[in-house]
Amino acid sequence: MTHDTSFSSALLDWFDQYGRKHLPWQQHPTPYSVWVSEIMLQQTQVATVIPYYQRFMQRFADVQALALAPIDEVLHLWTGLGYYARGRNLHQTAQIVVQQHGGQFPRNVDALAELPGIGRSTAGAILALGYRQRAVILDGNVKRVLTRVHCVEGWPDQPKVQKELWELAEKYTPEVRCADYTQAIMDLGATLCARSKPACGLCPLQTRCEAKRQQRTSEFPSRKPTKALPVKTTFMLMYFDQAQRRVLLEKRPSQGIWGGLWSFPETAALDSHAPELTLDALRDARSPQLWNSVRHTFSHFHLDITPVLLPLESTDVRVMEADRFHWYPVHEPSAVGLAAPVKKLLELLAHEMPAHAR
Repeated sequence: MTHDTSFSSALLDWFDQYGRKHLPWQQHPTPYSVWVSEIMLQQTQVATVIPYYQRFMQRFADVQALALAPIDEVLHLWTGLGYYARGRNLHQTAQIVVQQHGGQFPRNVDALAELPGIGRSTAGAILALGYRQRAVILDGNVKRVLTRVHCVEGWPDQPKVQKELWELAEKYTPEVRCADYTQAIMDLGATLCARSKPACGLCPLQTRCEAKRQQRTSEFPSRKPTKALPVKTTFMLMYFDQAQRRVLLEKRPSQGIWGGLWSFPETAALDSHAPELTLDALRDARSPQLWNSVRHTFSHFHLDITPVLLPLESTDVRVMEADRFHWYPVHEPSAVGLAAPVKKLLELLAHEMPAHAR
C-alpha cells in the first residue's frame, strides 16, 4: 500500500508544537509501561487513569513484580477504575510473559494479540510506543479522526467499517517517527477532534477533512444503535459483627460481573438470605435494616441494589469456606479488590458504625 506522507507530516508538525509529552507513561516508555497505560486507558479518560497508573507502577515496577503479586492486591489497586476484567487480564498476561516469554513482550502483533486483554490495536501501541518499531493502531480516538476525515459511514465496530478504517490507518502510518505519529493521532482525537464540539479551526487536518467541509462532524463516528437497558434488582446483605466492627464479604466467581472481586453476599429475596454462617450467628442477627436503594449501571443493564444491614451480636461469628468469605474490618480497610458500589457502601458503613461500640 502507498503511504500518504502529507497526512503524517501535517500531524507530526502539529504534535511537535502542541502534542502531549508530559503524561506519566510517556516518560521513559517501555513495552511494560505502555501496555499498562493502554489497558487502563481503554474506555477510561486520561485524567481518571493518571493516579491509578502512578499507584500501580509504584507497586508493580515491572512485569515480574506484577506476575508474582496476588490477584487480590492487583484488583485492590484497580478498585474504582471499572471494567475489572482488564485487571484480571493484566495479571494473567504478566504471568504468561514471565513464564513463556522470559519476561519480554513479543515483538510482533500476532503474538501480542494472543495474550489476554491485548487486541490488535493495543499490540500496535506496544510495538510503536514501547519498542519504537512501525506498527498500526486503531483505538477510539483514531477511529474518530479517520471517520471524520473521510466521512466513513456506519458504526466503527462493524466488520466492514472496521476493515476500511484499518486500511486507512495502515495507509497513513509512516515508516519514520512512528512512535510520535502514534501519539500524535491519539492526542488529536483526545483533544481537538473530541466527540462533542471539536476544535476544527485548530486542527492540522482541517483542509482535508470531509466532515468539516460538509459541516457534519457531529455525525461521525456513527453511534451504535441504542436500546433501552434492562433493570435487575438485588439485595446486598451487610452482616455486621458489632463486637469487632467488621462486615462479611464474599468473593465473586472469577468470571462474570465483578469477577474475582469481594462483594456483599447477595440475594434476590430477603426470605432466602444467609451464606454459610453458624446457626448461632443467624439467631443473633437483628431485624434487617433496609437502606435506600442505589443504582449501578453496567454497559448492558442497570442494577438496582438495596443494601440490608444485619447486625450480629455474637462475639464468635464463624463462616465456612474461608477462601470464599472474608471478615472486612470497616475501620481498617483490607487491601482487597472491591466492586465500586461495595466500596461506597463500606465507607458509608464506617461512617454509620463508628469505631467505638454504641
